[in-house]
Amino acid sequence: MSDAQAKRERLRINEIFHSLQGEADSVGFRTVFVRLTGCPLRCQYCDTAYAFHEGEWRDIDAILETVRSFDAPHVCVTGGEPLAQPNCVLLLSRLCEAGYRVSLETSGAMSIAGVDTRVSRVVDVKTPGSRESARNLTENFAMLTPRDQVKFVICSRDDYDWSKAYLAEHALPERCQVLFSPSYTQVSPTALADWILADRLPVRFQLQLHKVLWGDVPGK
Repeated sequence: MSDAQAKRERLRINEIFHSLQGEADSVGFRTVFVRLTGCPLRCQYCDTAYAFHEGEWRDIDAILETVRSFDAPHVCVTGGEPLAQPNCVLLLSRLCEAGYRVSLETSGAMSIAGVDTRVSRVVDVKTPGSRESARNLTENFAMLTPRDQVKFVICSRDDYDWSKAYLAEHALPERCQVLFSPSYTQVSPTALADWILADRLPVRFQLQLHKVLWGDVPGK
């Protein structure tokens, strides 16, 4: 590969680490997390603000070499907002070609159209409590498949009621798995579980396993 091509196939990486997946469909599995630098959103509950600006440029071959060193079958590309870097879609395809079970965590504010269909796409739906609900890109919903998930982080009872109506408006349970998660320290997990049960919602309740195990610790 020429130096010019290597430069074109770079990504700015905040961190690469090995942990248990704490969310979504592969929760509990050993996973390598590739966290990309940068995000155009500023959700009030963000727990990775350190990834907004910090990071170093690495070429995709070097990223793959680091991922291989952990010998884990699952890889999660996250951020920040990973799709803010155009070469993210290339990295995702390269990971799929290498035989990994690949997931993408994205804010829902950027198009998933170019993402390899082998990737499990975990797309946020920003609630009003996030302060970024105006950024939801509803055009993404038509591209969702049963292998994908949409995630609502619930910050209050008002957020829950908004989310319940949004589910029906966009027929999301008919497209893919829907995840409801309590915003860490803002909503009682028990309260959210009770609301879901009372309304018999077709959603999957989830806690952030990594925070149950290690608290709000970066890189876990």
